[in-house]
Amino acid sequence: MKRAWALLIFAICACPPAGAELATKADSAKGQSIANKICAACHGADGNSAIPTNPKLAGQISEYIQKQLANFKPGPGKEAERKNPIMGGMAASLSADDMRDVAAYFAAQRTKPGTARHQDTLAFGRRIWRGGDASKGLPACAACHGASGAGLPMQYPRLAGQYPEYVEAQLKAFRSGERTNDPNKMMEAIASKMSDPEIRAVADYIFGLR
Repeated sequence: MKRAWALLIFAICACPPAGAELATKADSAKGQSIANKICAACHGADGNSAIPTNPKLAGQISEYIQKQLANFKPGPGKEAERKNPIMGGMAASLSADDMRDVAAYFAAQRTKPGTARHQDTLAFGRRIWRGGDASKGLPACAACHGASGAGLPMQYPRLAGQYPEYVEAQLKAFRSGERTNDPNKMMEAIASKMSDPEIRAVADYIFGLR
């Protein structure tokens, strides 16, 4: 049974290592210049956003940033995979090389840590993060994002220290189908099994990970 559950988690989480070749050729200095001109107002010059609804990008895995930027950008004759009018406008002017460079810059920055705000739900959030809920087919968040939330290069994003407001909004967007750019619909499947209290508790727990 344990082996079957582990295989199920792996199947849900598996996704291709997109952008691996580009990451080795990135120019972080050029990325910093782009970040200062385009990204800093919302995400902070070093990727540590001061606005809880805007994600921290500092320390984020570069391949993940590249993928999200590419998903925000509409293609010829087709809509963007991830719809956001602000980010769509920002990404529209970026080339693939620009995305690679700015991703490398932010990945090299240090994330400013956070602290869980709600002690009354801390144990609940920890339980979901570490063990999920087998009774409803909810896998542990740590199975893909790591026990400390550091993520896995080329596969799963870093979550440690991310604002709970942003994490909660994204989980609810996956649950509702508003956000659909996850590989194999894995996050849509996972979030669909989560209640509002579970989402809030795990989002708050994530903020305190480091």
